Amino acid sequence: MNSMNNGNKRLRNISLFTGALAAVCAALFFLWNSGSFLPGWIVWKNVAFSFSDSDSGSGSGQPGRYGILLSHKTVRVFYDGTLIWTSPKGVKVQDVLSFDIDNDRQDELILLCWKIGRYGAQKPFWVDEDERKWSQHIFLYEYGQGEIKPKWMSSYLGQDVTEMTANVREKNYNRLFLTDLDGKVNGWKWDSWGFTKEDTDVSFTVCGDNLIHEPIYRYALRSDTSFGFLFHNLKDTISQSDIAVIHQETPLTDNPSLYGGYPRFGTPAGVGNAIADAGFDVAVCATNHAMDRGADGVSFTKEFFVSHGITCLGIQSEDEKDYRPYEILEKNGIRFALLNYTYGTNGIPLPADSPHMVHLLEEEEKIKNDIRQAKAASDFVLIFVHWGTEYTAQPDISQQAWTQLFLECEADVVIGTHPHALQPYGLLESESGHKMLVYYSIGNYISAQKEKTCVKGGLATFTVSLTSDGYAVTEYGLQPLSITHEGGGKFMVDFDSR
Repeated sequence: MNSMNNGNKRLRNISLFTGALAAVCAALFFLWNSGSFLPGWIVWKNVAFSFSDSDSGSGSGQPGRYGILLSHKTVRVFYDGTLIWTSPKGVKVQDVLSFDIDNDRQDELILLCWKIGRYGAQKPFWVDEDERKWSQHIFLYEYGQGEIKPKWMSSYLGQDVTEMTANVREKNYNRLFLTDLDGKVNGWKWDSWGFTKEDTDVSFTVCGDNLIHEPIYRYALRSDTSFGFLFHNLKDTISQSDIAVIHQETPLTDNPSLYGGYPRFGTPAGVGNAIADAGFDVAVCATNHAMDRGADGVSFTKEFFVSHGITCLGIQSEDEKDYRPYEILEKNGIRFALLNYTYGTNGIPLPADSPHMVHLLEEEEKIKNDIRQAKAASDFVLIFVHWGTEYTAQPDISQQAWTQLFLECEADVVIGTHPHALQPYGLLESESGHKMLVYYSIGNYISAQKEKTCVKGGLATFTVSLTSDGYAVTEYGLQPLSITHEGGGKFMVDFDSR
């Protein structure tokens, strides 16, 4: 009898345990499906905004008004006060935006959301069954007149996104910016079939003064060789950089009778060909020697670089009568404004009818206005400036004063040349918290100057990245270079390992 009672008791205990286990499993399943175990780092936004059809360019006649409300992980869309759409059941919405991501002049509704499974409405044919895990997605919808239509449902993003923001520009340049757990910001653009992740880092390599003295060009002409030897040892470094810059100290010419060295330089156009062949993207030309071959030399130099697809800074040809204080160069979704000035032109006056032929570092208000315009037209401002006292290892009072002005105007990078010597570099911070990278002088790239300071230059290297605070310098340094004079009169530049 006791044996039977004990057996019944065990059965009841097993039944109770099984029931309790089933209840726990059911509760866990419910909690899982309701999203209770989603990552704790998620910040669930509460958002409310409104706009009319005409605001997004999607309406005609009398525009209606949309209201967007995100609360409790659900988006609701109202049209003229009437609820017309609710985000899909089983989808937890982290954030919502509304802007024209596909450049069709109509806003799209964009959800950063979580759902069970890695795939959207369609899974790849090679996948038998979707996962039962929560994953993060982007959902995209189009507005109609009083209705919301699905446009694109993403697969798993492949990264954990803490924040979604928009970058909206005037002309076909809208981007979606997603910030990951490490604070890294990635840009995503619409490619008609879906979103494509962009590289939002841009690396720069900047060479110092390309100062072509007579012994340098005579070697190339005498040996009937090209000027490729100038960049032979750095060609790989240049090719690995997103944007490579060289300070072309001396004007180019294709007239042998105008070739010359110090003090009135005229540099064979073959040097320009070598610059193009090496892969440089930018030539900085506002220097104290820019006018050495007169207006014709400036015009030839500018037209040469432009014809070779190289952005030319700091000088304007005789045909360019309107002042162009900056050039815009776009790379990896970032628009860079590039400005270039020189302290003077060795007393050689600019033509009366071409007062902007060489951009001069004078008139503070004009420079401030140049920078304001450049900032309004770009994401990031770089200033290349020919300044300072020759053969000195420290910036002079003038360099320091102009640096302070650039910092107050919130330029982002300043790179100096002319002293023919290396000077300090580093990040400066204004009272308002703006950070600016300055290289007071990166010395010569190449020259025939014999002073010890002149045979050691440097490559300024830095990376501009998209961060949670906007575009900023994230890495920077200076790679030492050394100029050697080999047998037969040949000059070479290489990395200095000493």
